[in-house]
Amino acid sequence: ALADAGKEVVLSSLALIEAESDLKYLRRLCGNGRFMVEANDMAAVQLLAGKTPFVAGPFVNIYNGATLRKLAGLGMHRWVMPVELSRETLSQLQAERPSGVETEVFAFGRLPLALSARCFTARAHNLPKDDCQFRCLDYPDGMLLSTQEDSRFLNLNGIQTQSAQTHVLLHELDHLRTLGVDRLRISPQSRHTVEIVQAFADVLQARRDGADALHEVNDYLPCGPCDGYWQGQAGLSWSVG
Repeated sequence: ALADAGKEVVLSSLALIEAESDLKYLRRLCGNGRFMVEANDMAAVQLLAGKTPFVAGPFVNIYNGATLRKLAGLGMHRWVMPVELSRETLSQLQAERPSGVETEVFAFGRLPLALSARCFTARAHNLPKDDCQFRCLDYPDGMLLSTQEDSRFLNLNGIQTQSAQTHVLLHELDHLRTLGVDRLRISPQSRHTVEIVQAFADVLQARRDGADALHEVNDYLPCGPCDGYWQGQAGLSWSVG
């Protein structure tokens, strides 16, 4: 239905391969023959290289121009900047980006910081990962982790450790455009995602003032905003106000 509506559908691979069943799924995904695949580890890159164009996801460590050129030579059509890199690093990489390669930046959402073979949600309920009873359904936005001082610190979502704060680059859209970024990624949350997407669209199309849109979007965030990595600072810091 999405493809019929003119949308580009991209299928994302797992970022952590743990079992033969995961490899079988990965092979089917990479050989689907219809939709582009986002490779989130080098096993997926190996299966896709030289066969079909692919996207290098944010879990593929692209930190320099040499890596960009290497992956472009293997068929990479687009790369997603790792979330821990700064705008200064992006500027340097854009200057070295091979012709024909698009750049995508994670512009909204809780930051994916780490992956584990253990499911934290199941563990919190003393359940084995293989018999978890899908307890994650009880936590649509994950399980919040606070410090002893009751400061919101991390968010546990299945096997993924995320930032508690939501990474927001709505106020940086002009800079992203100047840097030649082709696409923005908005990671959904359980509520208000439609309004958040609309706010980004309105600012991008100059239908709305950025400060006004940012004020609205900040009201939708469970634990407030952050943009520290983008600014080259501690990840949980926020540069506005």
